[in-house]
Amino acid sequence: MPVNERALRRRAVVAAVALVLTGLLGVRAPHAHAAAAEVAEVQLPAPTGPYPVGTTTRHLVDTSRTDPWHPGRRAHREVMVSLWYPAAREGWRAGGPTAPYMQPRAAGHFGRGTPLGAVDWSAVRTHARPDAPVARGARVRPVLLYSPGLGDPRTWNTSLVEDLASRGYVVVTVDHTYDASEVALPGGRLATSVLPALAARRDVDPAAVLRKAMRARVDDLRFVLDRLGDRRAARLPHALAAAMDLRHVGALGHSAGGFTAVQALYEDRRVDAAVDLDGTLAFPGPGGLSAVARAGVHRPLLLMGTDAADSGEYDRQPSWLALWRHSHGAWKGNATLTGAEHGAYTDATVVLPQLARQGTVPWSAVREAVGTVRPERAVGVTRAYVAAFFDRFLRGGGALPHFPELRER
Repeated sequence: MPVNERALRRRAVVAAVALVLTGLLGVRAPHAHAAAAEVAEVQLPAPTGPYPVGTTTRHLVDTSRTDPWHPGRRAHREVMVSLWYPAAREGWRAGGPTAPYMQPRAAGHFGRGTPLGAVDWSAVRTHARPDAPVARGARVRPVLLYSPGLGDPRTWNTSLVEDLASRGYVVVTVDHTYDASEVALPGGRLATSVLPALAARRDVDPAAVLRKAMRARVDDLRFVLDRLGDRRAARLPHALAAAMDLRHVGALGHSAGGFTAVQALYEDRRVDAAVDLDGTLAFPGPGGLSAVARAGVHRPLLLMGTDAADSGEYDRQPSWLALWRHSHGAWKGNATLTGAEHGAYTDATVVLPQLARQGTVPWSAVREAVGTVRPERAVGVTRAYVAAFFDRFLRGGGALPHFPELRER
């Protein structure tokens, strides 16, 4: 979370101005304010739903695809996912420590060279217990697929994901390998992002890189959905596989992850509704509108923008306006988080104020990354509004709530 508009989008991992200017990138790390003398401490806000949360991680291999970022290796595409789900209260209480925010190998790489590197991310605890027993009951447990921003790991919205799981959803967070800053793979391997190296090359077309990334991302989501439908292939505990209602599936994501979610809604009939958290739906250059922006979608859609210069209401963004005009026959909504910047829909809203209080980053970095919106309100409003959207369209719930921080269209 940088200290000016362009730096806002330039996370340490994807340090390419060409990619930053597309507006697809998420927000992670501000420039250093001062060297941290001690390890900074970070805590996540507690989930607000009625269920405790369990989590489990799986390594999935798509034998139908070679990895698009390393085609010469002829290696199959590997994807790491975490499933977050409502857990049985008694079994949760009897469990061991809650899961770490990141596995040690990934944690040691995340935020390297930035103030986020001052945090021991493997020591940060979530509120979910690994492999906790699944909550019983006949209530529908829809499945939500979460895609992070370009260059971000699947962990960089754990606060929102845990909250959705506590409200009764099974949320599957997806690492887009070689796009994400780092992915810890089996066998002690750490797959790091190829994007910084590509961005440094003058002979590489940024639009082509982004198109390739988006194709890989959407294919990843569709592959994960395939695996979830095949209990044996996914190697999930029986109770968790039985708890998932794959007749009711939603997709959501931040920045490029929002683009991924909406494109998946367009391409895959199994996805019933999608939320785009401040993600542009276009590529740089002439003819850059995405297929989904040109064609529209015909299932429920929520666009959540910010007060950043290239965000806000749908008619301020050409790609969102095109999508809006071409989408018919289903509910569509647009809400703008007043006073927010691009990072307000990520764990930046949770992490940066804590780092500022410890002197690791200046408060100006918090304002420029998250905005002037009160961080705790940004977290609470986003959690409640996203959950209400999926409640309405995956569970037959009622109208979405109104918040003074949201401008609705």
